[in-house]
Amino acid sequence: MGKVVLITGASSGFGKATAERLAAKGYTVYGTSRNEMQHNDIHFLVMDVRDHDSVSRGVERIVEEQGRIDVVVNNAGMGIGGSLEMATGEEIELQMGTNFRGCVNVCQAVLPVMRRQGGGQVINLSSIGGVMGLPYQGFYSASKFAIEGFTEALAAEVRGFGIKVSMVEPGDFATNFTARRKNSELTAKSAAYGASFARSLELIEKEENGGLRPEKLAKTIEKIICSRRPRLRYVVANLEQKLSVLLKRIIPGNWMVGILRNYYKV
Repeated sequence: MGKVVLITGASSGFGKATAERLAAKGYTVYGTSRNEMQHNDIHFLVMDVRDHDSVSRGVERIVEEQGRIDVVVNNAGMGIGGSLEMATGEEIELQMGTNFRGCVNVCQAVLPVMRRQGGGQVINLSSIGGVMGLPYQGFYSASKFAIEGFTEALAAEVRGFGIKVSMVEPGDFATNFTARRKNSELTAKSAAYGASFARSLELIEKEENGGLRPEKLAKTIEKIICSRRPRLRYVVANLEQKLSVLLKRIIPGNWMVGILRNYYKV
């Protein structure tokens, strides 16, 4: 209680649900959005996580007002659907820049603050797509695979400073992430990939829209913050998806590729 928490991408979805839950529990919550926002219980900052200077200004403001940052939740992210072959340089940069580089920018800004104050906690949002490469979401998976490796290394590097590091791997959730996904026009029009992409995208959207509520993930994040010894990884998903993560660890890689091709109708 009373901890100062920074949550990126707090205007909707996971970020909004988490910010509102923590604020209701008495935390001092700062949320970020790319646009001006007002909320009675949340301090909103205009921040573009892809812009190092924008992130630095936001972190400096929190320290000026509160004197510390106890927890950062790197939630800001987006998705681009399409084939890997057809992805444009602009699409790749947007996907990797938002999801991965954005996480790096925020960590690099808050870690000096946490080291000076003698501790803190970093919670990075990965995905089940960061555990297995999802067809037609390949660069989204790549961004989350990058977060997985980054977070593992970070946990080792900062433990001696009293900084706890965890990542959350959500499965399908019913949020506005689905509606905001940017889909590749080149893939949709492609004679090679178009029909397969359409089938896969229909399934992806159906599963997401019928997924879990973001409040479930918010509850998990609160649990992590309250834990004396939080784990490195937390899978938050339905039973089928939790089993798929376990399966990925124990079966040959080619088998997993076959399962994914069959499931996503590729």
